Amino acid sequence: MQPINILLVEDDKLDVIDIKRSLDKLNIFYKLTNARNGEEAITLLNEQINTGNEGLPDVMLIDINMPKVNGFEVLEYMHQKEELKQIKRFVLTTSGDRTDKITAEKLGVSGYIIKPLKLNSPSAMDAFNLMIDLLNFKKN
Repeated sequence: MQPINILLVEDDKLDVIDIKRSLDKLNIFYKLTNARNGEEAITLLNEQINTGNEGLPDVMLIDINMPKVNGFEVLEYMHQKEELKQIKRFVLTTSGDRTDKITAEKLGVSGYIIKPLKLNSPSAMDAFNLMIDLLNFKKN
């Protein structure tokens, strides 16, 4: 069985730990790569595209407020790249701002998760259920 390949774009170390704990608690078999900012995420994605899409993530969890390149800029970049359109993207943010949600939806996100992460919130459950579905798909 192959793990779900997750790229977490998050600059807060405590949030990274929280995500790992949540994935473990739900028994999700995963490989997690952490990019500490949007610039690092775009570099990783470009490297994977340049190697024939080898290792592209199945799912990305993207913080909005980060140094260097923010989450919206990462989503905009992904929106423009045909090779990246199949990646499921979820925003992780402390912002409940309606404008941010609309912007994220226009950029093709699969979900919008408000931090701190609560496993029983509808948005987090949607994200984790999708990951479980991906894991089941990879089994077959």
